[in-house]
Amino acid sequence: MAARRSRRNGRFTKSSSRRRRKPKTNLTNIAISAAVANGVTQGLFNTNLVEFMTGRVNGVYKPGGDGSSVITLPELLGAGPGGIGGNFAGTAGRYDNLSNSLMSNFKTNFFPMAVAVIGIPIAAKVATKVLRKPVLTPANKLIKMTGLDVKL
Repeated sequence: MAARRSRRNGRFTKSSSRRRRKPKTNLTNIAISAAVANGVTQGLFNTNLVEFMTGRVNGVYKPGGDGSSVITLPELLGAGPGGIGGNFAGTAGRYDNLSNSLMSNFKTNFFPMAVAVIGIPIAAKVATKVLRKPVLTPANKLIKMTGLDVKL
């Protein structure tokens, strides 16, 4: 380390180099993101996040064959009888194509989706501030002792 001159007294001092640590994975932010994503998929696709990703609605894998407003990722990718070019969700009328299905789901589920997108981050921020000293700080110290690269 090179010595440098202090501006106040003209003496040389050692400058210490700053150490940069890899940022820890924040489990609270991951949980908030998952909850908001679940709220959006519930609002637009009328199913939860896991069912949307896997295509298994109520334990059954029938993309496009359920004949309802439930939309899954395999349906969007063209799996099932409807596919991208055919009738969407296996019916005609209100859910005959993707835009009509999304609009119908959006109108039906607007309020719960808005609460999820706006309310969950606000509630998490308030809870984090309230629980910081009594719960989160001791928990983070315990996690640090285990050597995991995460925090709450």
